[in-house]
Amino acid sequence: MIHSTIARARLRRTVTLAMLASLALAGCSTEQILDVDAQDEIDPSNVQSAAGANAVRIGALARLNAATSGTTNGLISGSEGLFLLGGLLADEYNNGDSFIARQEIDQRTVTTQNNFLTDANRVLHRTRLAAEQAIDLLAKYSPDGPAWQVGEMQFVQAYVINLMAEHYCNGLVFSTVIDGREEYGSPITTVAAFERALGLANDGLARVTGTTANDVRVQNALRLTRGRILLNLNRPAEAAAAVAAVPTAYQYVILHSTSQVNAFWTYNNNARRYSVSTNEGINGLNFATANDPRLPVCLGNDVACRAIGVTQAIRDDLTQPLYVQRLWPARESSVPILIGREARLIEAEAQLRGGNAGQALATLNAVRATLTGLAPLADAGTAAARIDQIFAERGFWLFGRGYRVGDFRRLIRQHGRTANSVFPTGAWHKGGTYGTDVNFPVPLAEANNPNVPASGDACMNRDA
Repeated sequence: MIHSTIARARLRRTVTLAMLASLALAGCSTEQILDVDAQDEIDPSNVQSAAGANAVRIGALARLNAATSGTTNGLISGSEGLFLLGGLLADEYNNGDSFIARQEIDQRTVTTQNNFLTDANRVLHRTRLAAEQAIDLLAKYSPDGPAWQVGEMQFVQAYVINLMAEHYCNGLVFSTVIDGREEYGSPITTVAAFERALGLANDGLARVTGTTANDVRVQNALRLTRGRILLNLNRPAEAAAAVAAVPTAYQYVILHSTSQVNAFWTYNNNARRYSVSTNEGINGLNFATANDPRLPVCLGNDVACRAIGVTQAIRDDLTQPLYVQRLWPARESSVPILIGREARLIEAEAQLRGGNAGQALATLNAVRATLTGLAPLADAGTAAARIDQIFAERGFWLFGRGYRVGDFRRLIRQHGRTANSVFPTGAWHKGGTYGTDVNFPVPLAEANNPNVPASGDACMNRDA
């Protein structure tokens, strides 16, 4: 069972990760982590208090770090999450090493045995369950604590469940732990998963009604997540209303350090296992070569790359080119996993879907005006081209943050596109051709769940 470690007698929680997550709230220097007298595990009895409940809450945020833009313990024992793996399935990155498991994702021929997806899936479930546990402990031991703390845990769950529904097949499994025992979930559709995430976001917003900086920070994270979920559920007008109050300058930031390393730096800039794509598989955007200020990119060992320490000219598999992202150029670079500009992109899409192409274009251009170097867009001219324009804008504004696969699947479900007019297709850059996958299977490790079919495959189908 993929969630089995959660139900074991000892509650695993690394103190260093928990302390690092707390820095995002306290605004402290990451150097203070060096002063912690760390221990490997916390016994469950040690969290039976207000302080213990808060430690579990902070631990859940640390797990969110690892599940999104972070990787623990550096390259060797860490693992990338869906931000990178999803970018590999879509058109943000192509594979730059010889690992078969990464190659099959890049080529759209993903198996249930894929170990990188198994690791990513496990971290996501641990994040979700840690947030569940934190809510229970806060209710019991800190009932009069700030409402935003519980609200943030509801955000974490909603965010993770939505992210998984965007990336995985119909057949997602969400198990839980009650009184220390696992309660096995059954496979559900992605729509049911989106609805589950929506309920958590709604509950969080109903709870967080204050006006402190933390209240507002969590409210906006919940609003953006709620809008994203409603867009996935094909309810664009409601999605636009959900995000209307989110400031364009808003960010929900994940911090990184030498112990919780920035994964983009690790796998692209440092290890060269990923390379930023350009026009991948006929349909891909020109991310690497667009010279777009939203996505600064350099070519390995050129002047700009050497300025950020990338002196290798080739990828790990000894092939070229090596394109390197410069959004997050250092080991410790923080990553805003949510940005307020997404709210305006959601509004623009809703305006276009509502028949107001002129207002949609004005909204897109208002967002572009917030960054120096972006000229205004012209009307794309046709209904299909306007949809392409909005999704290209989403591609550049939201690059690397786990949106691209979900956007591709929405293009198929909601806009009638075929998979091979959206995902990379044709000749694959390492030989052979791209496959047909439009999402990830539920990992084979879930076969230990008695509610999963005897075949061990939880997927009801692999449709978009």
